[in-house]
Amino acid sequence: MNFDDIKQLLELVREHDLAEFEMEQDGLKLRVRKAGDHPGVPGVMVPQPVMHAPMPVAAPAPAPAAAPVAAVPAAPVQDEGTPLAVIKAPIVGTVYRAPEPGARPFAEVGTMVKKGQVLCIIEAMKLMNEIEAEVDGEVAAVYVENGQPVQFGDRLFAIKVS
Repeated sequence: MNFDDIKQLLELVREHDLAEFEMEQDGLKLRVRKAGDHPGVPGVMVPQPVMHAPMPVAAPAPAPAAAPVAAVPAAPVQDEGTPLAVIKAPIVGTVYRAPEPGARPFAEVGTMVKKGQVLCIIEAMKLMNEIEAEVDGEVAAVYVENGQPVQFGDRLFAIKVS
């Protein structure tokens, strides 16, 4: 059986409006079913309802260069009479405590920092955002590890205000 023979059989099925035709010849089995409204019949396509999901709204493109991000305002806390400023994550992302892998961290417990000094970097959507100290003082606590994901408002550092 060649392509022309199959083509002739399909024309006959169409011509005689047959719903199904089956033939076996020389080890070749050919079955033709006409698609139609036959629910429950295997091999026949049945129309299915289509569900449409709402289209997502495109977010604005991020700025090409990342400027330093102001941390969530430091909340002074009392620790044995010494006021503490807690620096919190202003964005969601991944914290990097050093400028590059293998380098010393920007700040560790006991480091004296000045207002505006970089404490860490938070990577968000391939942009590196520098998180700066809001006050002068000594780093009293580091709440995050290098490479740790953070959410908006997570504590990053506590600084003893001087």
